[in-house]
Amino acid sequence: MANRGTWQIDPAHTTIEFAVKHMMFTTVRGRFKQFSGTIEADEEHPDRSSVQVEIDAASIDTGVADRDTHLKSADFLEVEKHAKITFRSKRVEGAAAKEGDRFRVTGDLTIRGTTMEVTLDATYEGRGKDPWGKERAGARATAELDRRQWGLMWNQALETGGILVGNNVKIEAEVQAVKA
Repeated sequence: MANRGTWQIDPAHTTIEFAVKHMMFTTVRGRFKQFSGTIEADEEHPDRSSVQVEIDAASIDTGVADRDTHLKSADFLEVEKHAKITFRSKRVEGAAAKEGDRFRVTGDLTIRGTTMEVTLDATYEGRGKDPWGKERAGARATAELDRRQWGLMWNQALETGGILVGNNVKIEAEVQAVKA
């Protein structure tokens, strides 16, 4: 993200998605539909850049209403008590000067009131002006988390062995930001 400045994450052109194994052999995917975020970018000193994201936990969408209701319950996200999921970076490692450059963003991820440090592996996807003259930039970030570290313990043993819901959750964000 070029120069130094503030960038607002554009929710209309950004996705925050997750994937988790169901019954040990299929993958269920979902996304969060409501979120906001700010990127403070410093091209000369990328390590001084920062990211803050706030996700509306109740905006979870897996395409199945009953499953979404369960994920919002106390068994999982407990959205009545913990309405927001937040990420606040602590450090950025690596420069992102040209398309394809890789970098890492480490920060605090808070889910259900529990904060743990995570590292996102990121790729700078490029930048340009939109038809209205605004400068935009994109990045992709991924991570794999163990949901149990945030107190997401609910599960059921399967008669054939294994568990109903996988513990590892893959996170993928495709981010487009607009320079303020």
